[in-house]
Amino acid sequence: MARSTNGAASGPTEQLLDHLSAVLELQRKIRVRKIQLRTLYGTGFATLFSILAIYVATVSTWRTVDLGKVNKVAIPLTIVCAITFCILAMNESDRKERKSVRELQLDLKLAEERRVLEASQLGVPVGHRQYTYKDSLPRELEQLRSEAKHYRRIHNLFQSIIIIGSLGTTTAASLAETPSYLKWVTVGLSFAVGVSAGFTGYFKYRERSFYLQQTSDAIEQHATAFELGIPPYTGDESENLFKLTKEVESLRVEQRKRQQQLDQPQEGRDGTV
Repeated sequence: MARSTNGAASGPTEQLLDHLSAVLELQRKIRVRKIQLRTLYGTGFATLFSILAIYVATVSTWRTVDLGKVNKVAIPLTIVCAITFCILAMNESDRKERKSVRELQLDLKLAEERRVLEASQLGVPVGHRQYTYKDSLPRELEQLRSEAKHYRRIHNLFQSIIIIGSLGTTTAASLAETPSYLKWVTVGLSFAVGVSAGFTGYFKYRERSFYLQQTSDAIEQHATAFELGIPPYTGDESENLFKLTKEVESLRVEQRKRQQQLDQPQEGRDGTV
């Protein structure tokens, strides 16, 4: 009798713990999946880049510079990268049921929503739900900073292409007698600079990264103030939880509005048609 009573008492808690376990398992799968894809794409890119670099270097220095010592190291490394890429690619094709990162992230959001709905149906007090919300802040910060880092890397890549391409185009065009192959290099660099400038100006990668980082810093500031009990979190615990939840939700809503504004065309952002 006591066992059934304990089981009934611990039932809601066990259900919430099961939902939390599902959320944590999906987070682990997302991390593993990202590592797998980064390794796959990294080895593929390294293989192509190494083959191209060896070919260009060999053709450019043919019968003038001996690259034997360099090729003794570069060629085996290229072969290792190629074999690794082939193994990972075959492993990827053999498991077609493996979900993508986006699908896993969607499953994670659904699992988190199920957890919230389950908590509301079980009659969990608002204070406990606010605690759950507070405990999810580190995951929210990690996601925001990951997205900010992603957009910052894209912006830095395009800016590097613009800087290097502009200098390379100017240098190649300033030569008195430009060889024929340098003319094609100049055309390619000019095209790369134009594409990079267009993508940077249209998609606003720097602004996206800045707003995401700004939101994550503001959320972290509120979370730290709550933990330390400094203003504005100087009241009792329930009042501080209410303030924290309200402030974080306001920041998230503001971030979504900024994201929607950046996703609009330039005419829409200017308020004209």
